[in-house]
Amino acid sequence: MSSARNTYLILAPLVSEKATRIADRYRQIGFRVRRDASKPEIKRAVEELFEVEVNSVTTLNQQGKRRAMGMRRGKRSDWKKAYVTLKPGHDIDFSGIE
Repeated sequence: MSSARNTYLILAPLVSEKATRIADRYRQIGFRVRRDASKPEIKRAVEELFEVEVNSVTTLNQQGKRRAMGMRRGKRSDWKKAYVTLKPGHDIDFSGIE
């Protein structure tokens, strides 16, 4: 797998109260990832992008929410999220990321 593809697997960090609570308690960082990304690819991408060592990766497919705007009914796109557990002594600091 090419290094260029690995950088496009990670779409965004998860920023929510739940993601913060999980990061503090279990040392897991949440990311929104491409739907076709596998666990080994996600592990390589995080290790390359943030220069950390990853212990494990847990993924789940999130179903898009159903929405209505007036008489129109629709559904948001499905998406995938990954919780990455870092090895002891490693941490990701998002404040220095552009």
